[in-house]
Amino acid sequence: MSTLPDVRGRLTPDKPLSELTWLRVGGPADWVFQPADVADLQGFLRDLPSDVTVFPMGVGSNLIVRDGGLRAVVIRLGRGFNGISVEGSRVTAGAAALDAHVARKAADAGVDLTFLRTIPGAVGGAVTMNAGCYGSYVADHLIEVRVVLRSGALVTLPASELELSYRSSSLPAEAVVIEAVFDGHNGDPATLHARMEDQLAKRDATQPTKDRTAGSTFRNPAGFSSTGEADDVHDLKAWKVIDDAGMRGATRGGAQMSPKHSNFLVNTGTATAADLEGLGEEVRKRVFEHSGIELQWEIKRVGEPLAETTQPDVG
Repeated sequence: MSTLPDVRGRLTPDKPLSELTWLRVGGPADWVFQPADVADLQGFLRDLPSDVTVFPMGVGSNLIVRDGGLRAVVIRLGRGFNGISVEGSRVTAGAAALDAHVARKAADAGVDLTFLRTIPGAVGGAVTMNAGCYGSYVADHLIEVRVVLRSGALVTLPASELELSYRSSSLPAEAVVIEAVFDGHNGDPATLHARMEDQLAKRDATQPTKDRTAGSTFRNPAGFSSTGEADDVHDLKAWKVIDDAGMRGATRGGAQMSPKHSNFLVNTGTATAADLEGLGEEVRKRVFEHSGIELQWEIKRVGEPLAETTQPDVG
């Protein structure tokens, strides 16, 4: 294995990634690096041998790491990368700041970024995936991002260069987002907080927020957000086509498509990554057979599987 650069932060070998993902599955990464600050991250990436793969990882809210683990250095930002500041209608947030915290801090200052309140994860992932909810997306509010490139260079990229589209962006390969600047409309703090409480209540009523999930499993075929509520438009929503294919509540090993919202993949307590990914692929197959619609994964899946084992039948 290549020799890694000296760092001031924490560099941990063979770190089980199941400890770092919301679904609590995944084998070890070769290394996990938590930089002390931006300069530490820059130096590490600059001096890292070119044959070592870099994988930026947030809080693991939208991720399945396969059971064989990840042959890479996982970059995980923590303290020092989670600051939030507000100036006028502009909100600057570190990549490790939780989306919900950004929404609340902005609302305190009378800035409307309320769409972030119910989005799981942190700012770096929200930018990378152009996260959205209730009809608003990162693309609607993002001004610019600061990233450290694989070369170690620190650059500022305007939102217009990121090609933000439904659940995707064109950030440079292996670049690490460290900060984002958003612009929101001004509003009354009390009104904004009340709106977020209402959004939380609706989410909790329709989604399995107490279970181990990674948010929506599949992209909606029409490209729109879905609340799963009875009055929601059903046309080409992922949860609806999953229901139509008879896969609500389906199981494989310790994995289940949630009975509460069928576009949520749940670790009931004993699931492996293979259980979860296998069930997801079975859902995709059944939906395609039933409706001709090819669902696309919204959860990111990375790493290597273990040697093949016999999987339990889908129930």
